[in-house]
Amino acid sequence: MTLTGKTAVITGSNSGIGLGVARELAKAGANVVLNSFTDRDEDHALAEEIGKEFGVTARYIKADMSKGDECRALVEKAGACDILVNNAGIQHVAPLDEFPVDKWDAIIAINMSSAFHTTAAALPMMRKAGWGRVVNVASAHGLTASPYKSAYVSAKHGVVGMTKVVALETAKEPITANAICPGYVHTPLVDAQIPDTAKKYGMTEEEAIEKVILERQPSKQFATVEQIGGTAVFLCSDAAAQITGTTISVDGGWTAL
Repeated sequence: MTLTGKTAVITGSNSGIGLGVARELAKAGANVVLNSFTDRDEDHALAEEIGKEFGVTARYIKADMSKGDECRALVEKAGACDILVNNAGIQHVAPLDEFPVDKWDAIIAINMSSAFHTTAAALPMMRKAGWGRVVNVASAHGLTASPYKSAYVSAKHGVVGMTKVVALETAKEPITANAICPGYVHTPLVDAQIPDTAKKYGMTEEEAIEKVILERQPSKQFATVEQIGGTAVFLCSDAAAQITGTTISVDGGWTAL
């Protein structure tokens, strides 16, 4: 399968899941646009490295996903958007009655509203091109819930719902919209949490991973960014042309519980 000639815009993609998805799409031949809210030399160098490694055009465009106008400008600056991957996200944990209002607003804006803005900007491009794929990186928390994550759970449930709406609005067109719902994924951010978690519970790092971090993930294994990226590539393939408006869980059995 090849995505040669397609352009993919991936939000929040200078690290973690977003970068993994960008790399897998580039590996499949897509030109990629990386994004985050920073504008550092290393951001642009990262895009250049991906372009050279996979022989595609790769660019980095700064845009703050908490601002609707910048979300739309990202897609417009890309010039083309055959594949849109809404991945940008942040997290904060607190009881609902103590949840900081600014954190709530930021999580809803970045995790959910950004996907509305980018999709609204991308759909006309996809229609003009006669082909399109919207892939929203939701979460197991888009299908289930955990205490103290009111904003994140609300945003991810919202992303899943919006995915269904986009799918219905494009059902008679060669455009699909689906959501990937990862469980815990092995990223640098998660890696950084392991030593502190082990110390907090008086466990080895291996015990902390299995008994605390992956408590709700029956496989007791992290998903990888490559697996999330591979799922995105599949959703862009001809084999997935009639898969739209649904979720694909990559969660080691979490949502089967």
